[in-house]
Amino acid sequence: MDVSKISGLGEFVRIDEKIDENDAREVYKISSDGKAFLVVNKHTIEVRSDSRLKSLLIEKYESVMESRYFGRGGIEIVTEGKQMNEQEIEDLIRLSYNLTKTEE
Repeated sequence: MDVSKISGLGEFVRIDEKIDENDAREVYKISSDGKAFLVVNKHTIEVRSDSRLKSLLIEKYESVMESRYFGRGGIEIVTEGKQMNEQEIEDLIRLSYNLTKTEE
């Protein structure tokens, strides 16, 4: 997924983080404050979410769980298996960006 092509996002930076010698992730942060709004792992993505939406998505999709990176404030989505379509995932990334932006 090319995050730069998602409409509705303001300025952000991508940081490549090495987890260990065999694994890495991409962390997308808002340029103005450096807060993360998206984490792309090898098989999952993680975004911020409000508690009601988080509960609904965890109930609806077996591929959605509480985020390891954001904890209670986010969800982690397994991208293999395609339970969620690309538009839904883009909407969640946009929401995460906006939730993160309002925390400033």
